[in-house]
Amino acid sequence: MKSAVLTGILLASSAMVACGPPRVAVVVPAPPAPYVVGAVGYAPGPGYVWVDGFWNLNGGRWVWANGRWAVPPRGHAVWVADRWERHGNGWRYRRGHWR
Repeated sequence: MKSAVLTGILLASSAMVACGPPRVAVVVPAPPAPYVVGAVGYAPGPGYVWVDGFWNLNGGRWVWANGRWAVPPRGHAVWVADRWERHGNGWRYRRGHWR
């Protein structure tokens, strides 16, 4: 039952993320794992910045989404990382975005 409710919430929120602003929140009951730390390496070219990885929910399991190199959409843009924040009795996901 809980799995079906969580799946419904995630499907509905996925639809909202596709249609809405990049900062749509999803609240889940279980906390994410600590961040994965590893080597970043060298940028593939000038102007690239590192976008950190984040924990994503996939079928009710936490799955690590690897970081990547990206070119900012405009000069002096700053990447605000994806993050999970405590929200009441659950956790809220904030999608990363360029600021």
